[in-house]
Amino acid sequence: MSLFDNELEGPKGAVRTAPLAERMRPISLEEYSGQEHLLGPGKPLRVQIEHDDSGSMILWGPPGVGKTTLAKIIAETTQATFIEFSAVMSGIKEIKQVMVAAAQAAELHSRTILFVDEIHRFNKAQQDAFLPYVERGTIRLIGATTENPSFEIISALLSRCRVYVLQPLSEERIAALLRRAVDDRERGLGAAEITADDDALVLIASYSSGDCRNAYNTLEVAAQLALEGTKHIDRELAGVAVQQRVLMYDKSGEEHYNLISALHKSVRNSDPDAALYWLARMFAAGEDPLYLARRVTRMAVEDIGLAAPEALNLCLSAKQAMEFLGSPEGDLALAEAVVYLALAPKSNSVYMAYDAVQQEIEHTRQEPVPLHLRNAPTKLMKELDYAKGYKYAHDEEGRVADMDCLPESLKGRSYYQPTQEGREKLLAQRMEEIRRIRAGKRDRK
Repeated sequence: MSLFDNELEGPKGAVRTAPLAERMRPISLEEYSGQEHLLGPGKPLRVQIEHDDSGSMILWGPPGVGKTTLAKIIAETTQATFIEFSAVMSGIKEIKQVMVAAAQAAELHSRTILFVDEIHRFNKAQQDAFLPYVERGTIRLIGATTENPSFEIISALLSRCRVYVLQPLSEERIAALLRRAVDDRERGLGAAEITADDDALVLIASYSSGDCRNAYNTLEVAAQLALEGTKHIDRELAGVAVQQRVLMYDKSGEEHYNLISALHKSVRNSDPDAALYWLARMFAAGEDPLYLARRVTRMAVEDIGLAAPEALNLCLSAKQAMEFLGSPEGDLALAEAVVYLALAPKSNSVYMAYDAVQQEIEHTRQEPVPLHLRNAPTKLMKELDYAKGYKYAHDEEGRVADMDCLPESLKGRSYYQPTQEGREKLLAQRMEEIRRIRAGKRDRK
């Protein structure tokens, strides 16, 4: 028995064999669910649509939040011709053909909305091809992207488009949409007399990561399984359909950087629970363990520093353990390092000192090494006063010589300022002791 034996006509003539997600696609602003910050009464995008002044735009948001649907609703509401274009399947030739057709339609006072899915996949030349038509108003361009437009869309095109950010749908909202699909006899599963428990729909929603399309697809799988039995979807059957939680992640995209940023900042803020969560999220999404090991080691030198210098060795040992054991056992080594870093005393004093030195080098004259710090292996060098005045620290009281080691113009500079955290407190005390020894020697001169 098939779920769609009758092949009933859906909205706009779509046959019932279309995927559930396509059949349940909203066809008006009233049906559209979510994005109230843009489409609620009086909100910017809704006002522009209602006044037929939406213009060209970029819809930026994760998968399955309604970017394509919103573009179609805008075209329907503003009575514009809707042309759907895929950046994956099209090139410059296809773009120019569509632009010519849109220009001809404009001469007949017909408006065209060109919807480009995954617009971030177009290269610079392809995006450039849209510019004159967008600027003249020949087309209204609506681009959909899951990537940050600031990085993926050329600035000339971006400046001619409004950017609207779409948010992931909440689990509660997705569960409600799934319930609507179960009950809907025209477009959903109602005609098949399938029933579903609320907790089953909640389970499917919780595993969708805000992607409504994925939730519909999972519900459709559950419905097929239910047709082979009692026509009822309970939590156990939903679990079989779900199989594995959908993780929003792209190793080269923005979410990659968002997650590593969250991990780093959780460590810096001494929050081991959050640090473990973000680490596990990246592992679960298939992140390269070596990349994580590098970033965790960076945290040790950047944020822990000399307050707990053993942190660096721990991170390097964790990397070796991870390579030796492999996943998943080796993942625990990095988890151990992350928890230690989160709980360790924090100091970025070396990081700041090194940055200050780099700035000094960039903005000051490159002074020669003082003569007393140079080696003098030849007679000529000695005649030129190389090494003259050098004091061997091991022969000096306190193993500290009263001798300047910076160039003359930088004499007295202090870059490293230790904190009072962890081991660095002892270093601060040692630095103060060194200052006292030097000062005492100068006073005796």
